[in-house]
Formats: sequence, structure tokens, C-alpha cells
Amino acid sequence: MAVDVELAASYETCRRLNARHGRTYYLATLLLPAHKRPAVHALYGFARYADDLVDHGGAAAAAAALDRLAADLRGGVSAEPVVRAVLDTARRWDIPQIWFEDFLASMRMDLTVGVYPTYADLERYMWGSAAVVGLQMVRVLQTTVRHTDAEPYAVALGQAFQLTNFLRDVGEDLDRGRVYLPLEDLAAHGLDLEALARRRVDGAFRRLMAFEIDRTRRLYAEAAPGIDLLVPDSRDCVLTAYRLYGAILDEIEHADYDVFTRRVRVGPARRAAVAGPGWVRAVRERRGQRPPPGAQRP
Repeated sequence: MAVDVELAASYETCRRLNARHGRTYYLATLLLPAHKRPAVHALYGFARYADDLVDHGGAAAAAAALDRLAADLRGGVSAEPVVRAVLDTARRWDIPQIWFEDFLASMRMDLTVGVYPTYADLERYMWGSAAVVGLQMVRVLQTTVRHTDAEPYAVALGQAFQLTNFLRDVGEDLDRGRVYLPLEDLAAHGLDLEALARRRVDGAFRRLMAFEIDRTRRLYAEAAPGIDLLVPDSRDCVLTAYRLYGAILDEIEHADYDVFTRRVRVGPARRAAVAGPGWVRAVRERRGQRPPPGAQRP
């Protein structure tokens, strides 16, 4: 079979983005069979690329860049390597166009919206920034049931991952002029934006973070049954990501909720302990297997 060198290079660009910026996700993707990994890298790379457009440069330039990105997706062609890879992934795995449009809609919100009055407002943002990414992943990971039966669990897991990022990155988001902690939650714990901006880890802030962590853990619990609905060669990947991202919440607690002075991380020993057994099972599972027809690695 002839190899599309340009497309292969585009997928490699996405893999490097994933390896550099999404270490937890990248570690989890190593547990997937080889023919699924490039698609996951492409979806991550596209999300990272769009996110970087928003975070770097002025709002007007970022809005214009997002418009060009949307036009490339609608047209089905692009000179940008990351977009080429995700267009190919969408075709190979039958990922609906609307999910990419919803994602870009949330990226545009980051240009104009800095705070979210209620959790329901934040959920509307997370639909595009996280839930649809979970839905995209379902198509690549594949299920033993109808896709639609697994989708609610994917939505919950995408939101749980997103909320975990929000809690870890409170300080970094403040630097960008964004607060992803609902204002109603701040008020309920005796805080406001001015108090949050002082970055004091006091009793009120600890109680707020404990409340948000509890909400996030409930989403993880809601998502958990969906892992067993995946085909066997995808389960260890998602289970590893599930456990490692959930462990970030533990680390926030161990840091006494201080998410301002350093970035909370899961240590190498715990990462290895979580991923190691899955790696053994994944190797055993894929030994002697061949990718299904039409799903060869790009």
C-alpha cells in the first residue's frame, strides 16, 4: 500500500504535540493498538492547536484564525498539518462535523467570556470544550454496544477531565483573565472574584475546592460504567486516563488545595503503578491481532 508521506508527517506532528503537552493522555494512548493511536493524537493535536490560537495573541487575531480553521474543516482541505490529520481522522472514523463546530464555539467563548455565573453556564461551555471530545473519542475507541448507548458516559468523563484541569489550573487561568469556578459557588463559600484574585489558600478557598472536587468525583463515578462498554483493546487506555486524571484530585488535596504556587502533578511512581498493569494486559490482548480492514495505521 502506498504511503501518503505528507499525511504521515501531519499525524507525527499531532503525536509530538500530544507527547509534549498532554503527558497523561499520551501515556494512556500507548495502551491502544497501533491503528487507533494516530486518530487519538490527531484529536488531541487539533484541540491543542485551537486552544493555542485562543491563548496566544490578541482576541481579533484569534477570532480570525478560528474562522479560517472552521472554513478548512467545512471545506475538507487544509495546509495546516494538524488540521489535515484531523480531517483524515474524521473521515476514517465517521466523526460528525457538528462536534468540531461545537468545539470551536467554546473556543470562541474564551475570547469574550471570563466568568461563569452558574454551573449550568459552565456546562454549556464544557459541552464544546470537553463533552464533544469524549463523543469523538467513542468513535475511535469503539464500543461493544451502539455508540449512542456509550455516549452519556463519554460526556461525563469528558466533563470530569475538564473540571480536573480547571481545578489544577486556577492560578494559570487567573493569569489569562478567566475563572472557571462558577460565581455562585464562590459566593456560597464566602468568596468573590476579588478574593480569588488575592490567591490566598484560606479556609473559604479550601472549602470551595473540596466542594468542586466532590462534584468532579461524582462525574468520574457516573462515567465509570462506560469503560466496560468499550471494545477490549480500548479499555486499558481509558481506565489509565481515568485513574491518572482522578489522581490529580488526590494530589490537590495532598497539596492542601494550594493550586497557586505550583502546578500539581501525579508523580512518576504512581503513573507507572497505574499504567504498568494496563501495558501488560494491552500487549497480551493485541498479540497476534491484526487491525480490521480499512483501519490501517496512516
